[in-house]
Parts: sequence; C-alpha cells; structure tokens
Amino acid sequence: MTKMTIAIIKWAIGAAALFVAAVGPVAAAPAHGIAMHGAPALGPTDPLPYTVADAPKGGTITFGMLGTFDSLNPAIPRGAKAPGLRDPLHGNLIYESLMERNHAEPFSLYGLIAQSIETDDDRTYVTFRLNPAARLSDGEPITSADVAFTHALLREQGWPYARTYYSKVESVETPDEATITFRFPNANDRELPLILGLMPIFPEHDTDPETFGRTTLDPPVGSGPYTIAEVVPGRSVTYQRNDDYWANDHPLTSGRYNADTVRFITFRDENTLFEAFKAGQTDIFLEGDAARWTSGYDIPPVRDGRIIQSTVPTGTPRGMFAFVMNTRRPPFDQKPVREAMNLLFDFEWINAQLFSGVRSRTDSFFSASDLASTGHPASDMEREMLAAFPSVVPPAIMDGTWAPPKSDGSGRDRNNLRQAVAVLREAGYRLEDGNMVGPDGEPLTFEILVQTRDDERLALAYSRLLRPIGVDAPVRFVDSQQYQARMLEFDFQMARVYWPASLSPGNEQIHRWSAAAADQQGSFNYAGATEPAIDAMIGEMLAARDRDRFEAAVRALDRVLLSGTYVVPLFHTPEQWVSYAAKIGRPDMQSLSGVEFETWWVNE
Repeated sequence: MTKMTIAIIKWAIGAAALFVAAVGPVAAAPAHGIAMHGAPALGPTDPLPYTVADAPKGGTITFGMLGTFDSLNPAIPRGAKAPGLRDPLHGNLIYESLMERNHAEPFSLYGLIAQSIETDDDRTYVTFRLNPAARLSDGEPITSADVAFTHALLREQGWPYARTYYSKVESVETPDEATITFRFPNANDRELPLILGLMPIFPEHDTDPETFGRTTLDPPVGSGPYTIAEVVPGRSVTYQRNDDYWANDHPLTSGRYNADTVRFITFRDENTLFEAFKAGQTDIFLEGDAARWTSGYDIPPVRDGRIIQSTVPTGTPRGMFAFVMNTRRPPFDQKPVREAMNLLFDFEWINAQLFSGVRSRTDSFFSASDLASTGHPASDMEREMLAAFPSVVPPAIMDGTWAPPKSDGSGRDRNNLRQAVAVLREAGYRLEDGNMVGPDGEPLTFEILVQTRDDERLALAYSRLLRPIGVDAPVRFVDSQQYQARMLEFDFQMARVYWPASLSPGNEQIHRWSAAAADQQGSFNYAGATEPAIDAMIGEMLAARDRDRFEAAVRALDRVLLSGTYVVPLFHTPEQWVSYAAKIGRPDMQSLSGVEFETWWVNE
C-alpha cells in the first residue's frame, strides 16, 4: 500500500468523523420492534407468546365492573371511562397504538399501526412508518396526519401525564402520508420513542378538537378489533367484533380478541358483583377478597364444575397499594404525623381479621422484584446517584435494614402505640382528655376517602387502630365519580390508592412523584411530593443506557420515596386469583403481568 493510498484512507476516515460530528448520532435502520434496554425478543412474524393461535372464535364474554361510567373517551381526565376502550386488562378494543407491547418482556414494543420504527443511538428522534393496511372502523386509512393530529390534541387536552410526555417533542415532520418523525434533541429521555409508540390514535376527520375534552357517550371511530354495539348510560357497554378489522391476520393479533361480543355490566359493590357472577350473569371474576377466596367458593357452581377457580402467577413488581397522605394539607404536611400513622397500622392484626392471613406486607414501591431497595444495602452506583442529597435517605433505608413496623397482632401493640405517641410528642402533640391535640390546640383528626365497600371495611379497621391514642379518622364513602373528581383536585386528606409497577418503570414516575406534578390537577402525585431527589432519580432512570444503571436508579428512587413517608404501605397477594365460567377457555401461559383477558375465548 502506497503512502498516497494510506493518506487517502486517513483523509476519508477523518472526513467521515467530521461528517458524523456535524450531523449528530448515526441513525439505526428501521426495525420491526424496539426494547427499552437490549434487543426485542420477538421476530417480525412472531405472535405474542401467551396466546393460542388457533383459539376458537365466537360467542360472548360478559365482565362485571365496579362503579359506573359517563364517557367513551379514555384520553381525557374528565369523567368515568367505560372499560374496554383502551384497557391493559381487557385489551384495546377500540383504540390502538402505533406499536404493541409484549407483556412477556420488561418493556419491548412491536409494530402494529406502524410497521417499523427508527431512532438513533442517543434516542433524540423517532420515525414511524405506517402500515399501509391500517384502517379505521369506518374504512378510512390511518395517515401520518392522524398521528400528528393526535399528538397535538393529547399534548393540549389529554391526561396531565400525556401532556408532560408529548410536550418533550420539539418538532414533528410528516414528509408523506405514511411517515412521521418526532424530534426531541434536548429531552434526555431514552424512553420517549417507546412512549410515543404507545400513543393511541384518534382520527382527524372524526374528532372535533373543540369538544374533545368533554365527556361523551357517542360511539367513537377507532382502529381496534371491535365497534360499540350498544351503550346503556352508566349501566353497560357492549362491543361487537368488526369483521373488517384491518389487522385480523397480523401476527400480534393472532389468538387475541376471540369473542364475537364483549359486554361490561356495572355494579355498585363487589358483593353484588360476586353474586351476579355466581348466578351466571357474568363470566369472569378477578378476586380481590382473601377471605372470600379461601372460604367463599364452597358453592354449587364450583362443586359441580360450572365455575373454575384458578391462581395465576405474575412476574412483575407488586406496586404500591397504600393509604396515601396528602402533604398539601394538615395534618400530613408534618412528617412526624405521617411516621406515626405508619406505626399505628397493625398489618398483622388486619391480615388475620380481614384476609385470613394470606396477604403479604408491601415494603417497597417495587415489591417482589429486583427493583425493590429493601433488604439489601445501596450499591456504589446508587450511592453515587444519591451523593448530592446526603440528608434525604436515612441510614436504615440506605443500608437496607428498614422494614415497615411489625406488631404482635393484637390490634393494640403497646410498643408501637408508645412509639407513635413519642413521635407525635416530639412534634408538639399531647394527649388531652383522651384526644391527641396539636400545638395549635386542635384535635388530630383527618378523613379517609374510599370508593368501594372493601376499602371502607379496611379504612374502618384502620380508624379503629388510631383511637387508643386519641386520633379521630372518620371514613367517607363516595361513588366512583365523586371519588375521581376529588382525587383529580387533591380534595382529600388520606385515601386508598394503588400505583401499579412494571419491570421497566419510566415516564409514569414523573406524573406520580415529580415536583411539577404536585401542583398539576389530574396528576397521580396524590401525596404532593416535591423532593428534588425524586426528580433527580427519575432523571437518572430515564437517561440510563444499560440495565444495571437503570436498576440502580430505580432502587435509588425507591429509597427516596420510602424516606418521604408519603404512604402507609398496605399489602399484596403473591399471585392473581381469578374464577371463571367453565365455558371460558384460556391459554396455559399468561403474561408477566398476569391475566390478559383478550387472549381468552368461549368454548361453545
């Protein structure tokens, strides 16, 4: 090789480097799928692994649901949404996304409405190329204009979390009807391409931006496998299979959406719902009452085989089921009061009295997974992330020795009562004539807000545990619409809530815990948390490029959340409990999340 040839090669390499530096990160080729970390597990023609490809088609599946509904729009914070429109438990019957999630992986998406996805290594943009076969239920094709219209609509009028996600996009390009590019060079959010891939698509020609934010019971136009056949306001909604569904032969719909008709009927309380299930009015019952699961199924339909009881293992974190304390309002604006409320929750007694001893105590926002921080000390990587916040995480939580208070199970554990009184006394409270009185001379009292009879029973048991030290906690039961309205406006002191968790937590944590979300009505930051360390750990989590750093960031976030004492952690079950009519069939394998009802079928 001559010196001139070598010089030319060096010049070419240098020129290429200068070109890359000038234009930014090199884009990857369009792909059929994307994973948050690593590579997606499925190939372009693979079905979801928890389906049965030749599952029978036809028949009717009827579900019961608690509460009521007044809206067929799942994308706005107003109103109570009808189930099934876009539902992680029952499937996306009406509204689909650009990409579909495989719930057998931590977080991977595969092309549905979008046949491919393209992004760069730094994930500063994402390009979706739409499937030319994708159609709405009225036969109109889905175009890049529909996707751009949806993004703009949800950014302005959608749920607060949607506004947060989609506002990170700095520009949108639609070079043709089948291509759309979102650019976000300053977002520093590696999850954003996936979040955009999960955006539901609304048709521009059938959606009025002026009325979009209002509740409506007008049947919508979507791209999903069903259309709405009948709505009885507040009582039932019936979906009918769309025989012309555009994705009938798509690999991701193989073995899914098997019933011809899917119906939801509403009930005011769980006991009535269960009685309807026993009588054959509904076909599937997802059990949440431990006492009923262990002793309430000795009934003729179970004994003669008309109803099948089944346990379904899950592989995801259990999430946080808790009484949340609203720090925006007294008395929970004082951390010692929140600490005392934790000391007074006697899990061992409640578990024995209400749940036949089968519940497990929740001790993390990511319980039962490697993402939980409890039980082991912070890693060097976690400590490095938390170094800028040296006083936020107490030593016991940092070294993994912290655990929720444990009692003797009597319902009057003297040690815990004494500790609670001591904590309150240090904050200026005192016992006076049998009442716990604050520094202002006012009794320590607060209301517990609930929306179901089961939650009411739990809250009443907790309220009883507070009385021995003079704390009065009346329980307020409201219907689902009132409950949602009050929670949207943070109009409560304590309420029973549930934050689900996955193996790949991400942007949803902004909506639940960031300082910005604390003042954003409709956010899920019910606690009103404004701790800077929370925002920093969420930032670390979203910027993580590999699984090790990601998991360290999640555990660090968990430690900060536990340190804030925003909740009284409750409990979880080790698996899902589900019972169903014998005419219903289901795959042997379910997803990591548990049951996926759109993969079930009717055997008739």
